[in-house]
Amino acid sequence: MISLHEPRIRHRRLGVMAAAAGLIATLLAAGPAVATPDPGDASATTATSASLAAQTRSAIADGEIPGQDEVVHSANIEHLTNIPKDALAGINSDLAFQGKYAFAGNYDGFRIFDLSNPKAPKTVAQVLCPGSQNDITVSGNLLFLSTDSSRSDNSCASTTQPATEKSSWEGMKIFDISDKRNPKYVAAVETACGSHTHTLVPSKKNVYIYVSSYSPSTTFPDCQPPHDGISVIKVPRKAPEKSAIVNFPVLFPGEGPDGGGNPGAPTNPGVSKTTGCHDITVLPSKDLAAGACMGDGILFDIKNPEQPKVIDRVQDNVNFAFWHSATFNQKADKVVFTDELGGGGAATCNATIGPNRGADGIYDIVGKGDKRKLVFRSYFKIPRHQADTENCVAHNGSLIPVKGKDLMVQAWYQGGVSVWDFTDSSKPKEIGYFERGPLTTDTMTTGGSWSAYYYNGYIYSNDIAKGFDVLKLSDRRTDPAKRVRLDELNVQTQPEYFD
Repeated sequence: MISLHEPRIRHRRLGVMAAAAGLIATLLAAGPAVATPDPGDASATTATSASLAAQTRSAIADGEIPGQDEVVHSANIEHLTNIPKDALAGINSDLAFQGKYAFAGNYDGFRIFDLSNPKAPKTVAQVLCPGSQNDITVSGNLLFLSTDSSRSDNSCASTTQPATEKSSWEGMKIFDISDKRNPKYVAAVETACGSHTHTLVPSKKNVYIYVSSYSPSTTFPDCQPPHDGISVIKVPRKAPEKSAIVNFPVLFPGEGPDGGGNPGAPTNPGVSKTTGCHDITVLPSKDLAAGACMGDGILFDIKNPEQPKVIDRVQDNVNFAFWHSATFNQKADKVVFTDELGGGGAATCNATIGPNRGADGIYDIVGKGDKRKLVFRSYFKIPRHQADTENCVAHNGSLIPVKGKDLMVQAWYQGGVSVWDFTDSSKPKEIGYFERGPLTTDTMTTGGSWSAYYYNGYIYSNDIAKGFDVLKLSDRRTDPAKRVRLDELNVQTQPEYFD
């Protein structure tokens, strides 16, 4: 066990980070072409660099970064167990929770774990249903799965097929999970440009799904520009086979074929052009949503879930390349946005990139009603440099529910899992971490924690390559969260933790 303040972990040699200067220069110059979020649609590795390999090995030998696959963590975190990948060999993706179960997305389908004993989770079911990236949520007896690769049809036996073909299919799949050991595929809804991610807005009789997708093309019959909004699906709980799109609200109105979102390069070099949203987080108790939409961050009102209304919109054309995800604090007076610089496939946690890119942006929400504004306060990035063979950037995380405090746990791919405090919006600080050393020392290889979430007393992480990790956090600052119990958690549908 290593102390949070142990120099071996907190301070990394800056020289190590210069090894891939050519790669980093390309990353910064290429702009939105590089910022295709999440690594599943691209090659898992980049070209080997002899200099990169030599400097990475030297840094490991000097104790400045962990050794290959070595597990290190702060004194307040204990690694309880790791469950390797099994029948589903694809990239592990997002997580959802219900009762004693965890639902783990994978590019090849999804896996259900029984968490009755967090030290020894048991696999209940594995469902083969390829669909990149299989973003996953649950509500009652229904499970929802995003398909974001062009398929031959909407079945789980489909094969890849070009998006240029009209018969190709992408969208939402719906399963009945009343029997956790035998999920049944019951419905599908095709959506424009597929479903990269989705977010639930539950009600008693229906579940609304906000579908985020992007990157249209005039050559794609079912994904035409401008793609400047989101698909809204209405799912009747008792008749999911009747699920259908009920609206496509335009979030970025504007003239011309590209709509009104961030134009990206050349107007804003290094920033992704907005052609839809990557992810949306809702806070139903406050009728609020925050959208991370490529080149834009937005705040909107969801009193009428079928007709969300944008309240405010912000851009950061200096330090944010790709607005990836959003998290409200419990009081709904702050939003944390993440920047997925490099699309999750690049080494951006180093001295060359610095502390303000590939980071979290913390925004206060000021004002009332429709006059509320997002006001930037600061950036947060993990304080430990990573090797240039490690993909590392801000990714998916959740609140740790402590009344009066703003605490998060967050995944950083091969940067590991970080626990941090943003109670003071202007002075965020890390208070714990867990990570592994690089998967490889001679080439960039995609891996690390995709999602790290706090649920009923434990942190659960879905590692792209290594599988399902369970962490125990013991700290006087976070211990009150152990008293908060939830029946269900979809992190992008944030619960009301306290009255």
